[in-house]
Amino acid sequence: MNAVYNFTAGPAILPKDVLIQAQAELLDYKGTGMSIMEQSHRDKEYEALHHEAAANIRKLLSISDDYAVLFLQGGASHQFAMVPMNLLAPGQTADYAASGAWASKAISEAKTIGKVNVAADCGKDRPTRVPAVNELKLTPGAAYFHFTSNETISGAQWKVLPTSEAPMIADMSSDILSRPLNVSDFGLIYAGAQKNLGPSGVTIVIIRKDLAARAPENLPSILKYATHLENDSLYNTPPCFSIYLVALVTRWVMAKGGVAAIETINEEKASRLYKAIDATEFYRGAAAKEYRSSMNVTFNLPSEELESKFAKEATAAGLKGLKGHRSVGGIRASIYNAFPIEGVDALVAFMKDFEKKNG
Repeated sequence: MNAVYNFTAGPAILPKDVLIQAQAELLDYKGTGMSIMEQSHRDKEYEALHHEAAANIRKLLSISDDYAVLFLQGGASHQFAMVPMNLLAPGQTADYAASGAWASKAISEAKTIGKVNVAADCGKDRPTRVPAVNELKLTPGAAYFHFTSNETISGAQWKVLPTSEAPMIADMSSDILSRPLNVSDFGLIYAGAQKNLGPSGVTIVIIRKDLAARAPENLPSILKYATHLENDSLYNTPPCFSIYLVALVTRWVMAKGGVAAIETINEEKASRLYKAIDATEFYRGAAAKEYRSSMNVTFNLPSEELESKFAKEATAAGLKGLKGHRSVGGIRASIYNAFPIEGVDALVAFMKDFEKKNG
């Protein structure tokens, strides 16, 4: 098998050490004679992993006992609906920042539940960006304020996180655990695991416990955060194998030195790649410099034809997943926590060679 560098935006790269351990334990988990995928979610072996995954997330983000860590399903898309269903009461307004494709999807879903105020809208700005904190026009007495911390498609990221008197809700699917975070500033954080936390199939929700009590009584039980909090995320059969891998990935992050150490590595990776983009007029960053994502580096070449050629030749060279999202085109290099710095260096070398041949 030829080694490749996986720049895919999600489901994305997993740490090699984690994959090797999962492979070794696949047929026989700790002498049980069975795969963890086959075991009951009530067995002690799985129960230990379930609790460890939550405990590791708590430790890495210094989460207080005022918050619950939940393992749900349906990805961020399910949370787009679940948040307003639980937290937006009739007659209230929810504030949303429109920063791009994923924030827009969250807004669209919330509007089917209740009243939404778009506190700032820069989703169509080019170069792409997220709102500046002083652009936000928040509603007094709002039910909550929602924002998307990193727009995976456009490659724009909140570098200075906003503040709000209302509970802050953040979709952190593509940058959770990539940098330190003060969880106590938030009412709820959600993240699909498939970029920085593990594989697809499980969604992490960190919710302040008092907010879970807001759900209307007529909301079906499985759609209430309180149900999952009371049942330790075991109200329905959880995605056991995905949660097992979250436990392994969070162990890996701790072994690397924790979130602060991971941030240093991530910033170095992003710096090397953006430096290569800025070194020439052949490549052009798609996001405004002050909002450039450390997770999803987006850029363009002089023509769509060259972009197609770049992506095709990069794939042949073992640099996979660089084609930009179908809605915007261009090139996108996703360099999440598990992405090795050697892969960034390989891409930079390929970029220089491609420009020499095509510039």
